[in-house]
Amino acid sequence: MIHVIGNADEFWRVRITRLDTTENFDLEWHDDILYRSPPSPDQGDDVEVWHVEAVRLDDSDAVVRLGTCPTQLGARELAAEIEEDLATMTKSEFEIAYIDAGEVGDTGVE
Repeated sequence: MIHVIGNADEFWRVRITRLDTTENFDLEWHDDILYRSPPSPDQGDDVEVWHVEAVRLDDSDAVVRLGTCPTQLGARELAAEIEEDLATMTKSEFEIAYIDAGEVGDTGVE
C-alpha cells in the first residue's frame, strides 16, 4: 500500500448536490422539451434533499457522501465546515475523519 502525504485540499473537494424526492412526477411531453409542473401543496415539505459530498480530484467518479441536509442553507453550512478542515488537515487526517467515518453530517433525513 502506498501512503501519499499532502494537504487534503490537494486530493479532495466538496460539492453540494440537490436530490428531488418527489415521487409523483407530472410529466407533459412536447416535441422539443420536457416540462415538469411544480409540486402540489399536498406533497408535503419533503420535496428536496441536499447532499454534501467529497469528490477526489484525480477521479471525479470517486464520490463519498459526507452528509444529508433538508435545506440548502444547512448543506452550505456543513460544506463550509468541511472545506475549513480540507484547508487545514492532511490527506490522511481528512480521510480518517470524513471518508472512513461515513456520513457525518446527517441531520435526520434518510
